[in-house]
Amino acid sequence: MAHPAQHDHQQHTGHEHHGHHEQHAHEQHAHHRHGGGPVTWASAAQATLHCLTGCAIGEILGMVLGTAFGLSNGATVVLAVLLAFVFGYALTMRGVLKAGLDVRTAVKVALAADTVSIIVMEIIDNAAMMTLPGAMDAGLADLVFWAALAASLALAFVVTVPVNKWMIGKGRGHAVVHAYHQH
Repeated sequence: MAHPAQHDHQQHTGHEHHGHHEQHAHEQHAHHRHGGGPVTWASAAQATLHCLTGCAIGEILGMVLGTAFGLSNGATVVLAVLLAFVFGYALTMRGVLKAGLDVRTAVKVALAADTVSIIVMEIIDNAAMMTLPGAMDAGLADLVFWAALAASLALAFVVTVPVNKWMIGKGRGHAVVHAYHQH
């Protein structure tokens, strides 16, 4: 708490808010540029949502293709996981390529940013799909299939947010991408 005389001086000069704002802006810029430090749940959720988007595209496409072609449950899961990685990495690469990185560096950034998040998400998502009664045996026209897939992706999101929060706080995972964001 400020000394009363200091408080009055700050009120009269009007600079206490400006100084705090400059310090906060500098800390945010340093955090985004270098990673590490305190991470909000909102930023962890945003990183997870980004990952979930790529995973969901691949997962849904894999499940739909596997089901449509009558693949075994195991083959369908493998296809869905492979496509989840492809689309998850592709979304990250799209952003960093747009920021001017070469393809080789973009691949490295995508691998560093998304691998753990996608692994966690895919383990949770596919474990849920395999254990929810009737989910893997339901057809594409069956509500059970779509409800189970939506529930499994939602569960994967909830479990992966704390993982991403921890990783970003350590300057890993999605924090790697922040160095290449255009401000």
